[in-house]
Amino acid sequence: MEENEKKIQDVLAKLDEKQINYEMQRHPAVDRIDQIADLNLIHPETAAKNLFLRDDKHQHYYLVSIMPQKRVDLKAFRKEIGARHLSFALAEDMEKYLALRPGSVTQMGALNDAEHQVQVYLDQDFQGGLIGVHANTATVWLDADVLSAFLTEYGCRVAYAAI
Repeated sequence: MEENEKKIQDVLAKLDEKQINYEMQRHPAVDRIDQIADLNLIHPETAAKNLFLRDDKHQHYYLVSIMPQKRVDLKAFRKEIGARHLSFALAEDMEKYLALRPGSVTQMGALNDAEHQVQVYLDQDFQGGLIGVHANTATVWLDADVLSAFLTEYGCRVAYAAI
């Protein structure tokens, strides 16, 4: 079984084990949010755009999920969360903390962060509604609050933010 498919199956097994309701849609592989327009997704307006960020001292890492049509103002976001200067994290950091490669960033990658070094921020616009969790060749939709509780149960640090 290919690596991406194994990761999808592992996540689905965890969701099933917790009896979490979700919808899943398989699709051709995509590694950028702008590629989803051609996929005919069932809930494209909630397919999260995910960014992996770090501060300028390489001490704090953030997995940020925003609505697909939004852009992140890093200066404003940094001020909101009280962080130092932010930029995109390196591919090596993504592999180290999330066991993911560029183009495959997903909120579920936080489950791979055994030492809980990565803070997950969900756009507050997801709160109380659906969020699309992208996994390269599939997207899973579930309630964002359920996703937050699910990740928290596994020790992940999750918060909503005005992004």
